[in-house]
Amino acid sequence: MTHYKVVNPYTGETVKEYPTATNEEIHASLDRAHGAFAEWAARPLSERAEILHRAGQIFIDRKEELAEIIRVEMGKPLDQGIFEAEFSGEITQYFADNAEEFLADEVLKNRSGVNARVRKSAQGVVLGIMPWNFPYYQVARFAMPNLILGNTVLLKHAPQCPWSATVIAEILAEAGVPEGVYENIFATNEQIADIIIPAPEVRGISLTGSERAGAAVAEVAGRNLKKVVLELGGSDPFMVLGVSDLTPVIEAAIEGRMENSGQACNASKRYIVLDEQYDEFVEKVSAAISAMSIAEEGDNAELVGPLSSQQAADGLRRQAGAAIAEGAQVIAGEVASEGDARVAPALLAGITETMDAYTQELFGPIGTVYRAKDVDDAVRIANGTPFGLGSRVWADDLELARSVADRLDVGMVSINGAGAEDYDMPFGGVKRSGFGRELGPHGMEEFMNKKLVVEA
Repeated sequence: MTHYKVVNPYTGETVKEYPTATNEEIHASLDRAHGAFAEWAARPLSERAEILHRAGQIFIDRKEELAEIIRVEMGKPLDQGIFEAEFSGEITQYFADNAEEFLADEVLKNRSGVNARVRKSAQGVVLGIMPWNFPYYQVARFAMPNLILGNTVLLKHAPQCPWSATVIAEILAEAGVPEGVYENIFATNEQIADIIIPAPEVRGISLTGSERAGAAVAEVAGRNLKKVVLELGGSDPFMVLGVSDLTPVIEAAIEGRMENSGQACNASKRYIVLDEQYDEFVEKVSAAISAMSIAEEGDNAELVGPLSSQQAADGLRRQAGAAIAEGAQVIAGEVASEGDARVAPALLAGITETMDAYTQELFGPIGTVYRAKDVDDAVRIANGTPFGLGSRVWADDLELARSVADRLDVGMVSINGAGAEDYDMPFGGVKRSGFGRELGPHGMEEFMNKKLVVEA
């Protein structure tokens, strides 16, 4: 029985099935990627950049088609899918256009006064294990800087995203990426652990996914002395610390929690509001959530569609149901005990530190809200989670917001709506949200050989 299939979450229909790779096919992909490395890394940087710039344009040109694919694969409303495909093309072109600057030698001042520099070069084959929630974007931010650098890539996508995985490989081939430089592999977890990670040709592994998956991959990588980059879960705080106008705050709160049907690692999962504005915030955000609807198949302008699968929907309902059973209250929307892949937007309050939900990640359109008695209490609540990915801070007092940003144990902070997510800014977290960075110049450095060259 195949491991890779496309099941439309709007209908439950199995649309496509793809054969899982055999061990022989996995070894062949490894051999091709390793065999292609020397020639690809030796190509002039300008040639690699030209090929990838062309690939980025293909993403952009085919964005409507690509959006339709992921609508069927994981339920993303069409307008969000179009944006994702276009953004993936922009990421690709960003690294192509800036590669010369990012890969230039770094001249080092030193006490001996010798000519010392750091040369930035590729290392070999790198493995990417990518998730289903952003089928193009997650691949682009891992694969494209590594391809520009000169590494070759093995890409293992989520089992429910084989269609988009295949199309990404086709786009790169159409742009001129040689055979073996980018290998799409429909591997099992066992093949990843037993064959690919231990292979001496593989120099690093990047995973975006769950804590469980990250821990499993890091364990195998550690035994084999391989570097890993992990972008895992998040339970990002959305902090409201005294604002004169709640209108933009409410808009950002809804979009930050509900976009992609709430299925983003860095979604605003926990609203933390100072006591004096708590009631007004709850009233307004509850009204907005209660007015939301779930996109039907073919709709293109809803924040919320079905969750990516029946399994994901059932898991979220179990988490929310357990919190309610422990005493949490549903103050907006509804939380059904069963149903299809559609999960209605909702807001929970009354979650305490003794409840499992206090430290869990709710991956879907269910937000939680906390009343903070003062700023110190708000910071305590914000940091009271095993995760440390992103955060948003809203305050009229900019110095206060900056001081809170310094106290948050996270990898990213956005103040008063400033965009902290773009292709030219590093993305990543701390604690159980993982380690390493993607995007921006930092994202090109994770699997780079920074070779010291000293001349007398």
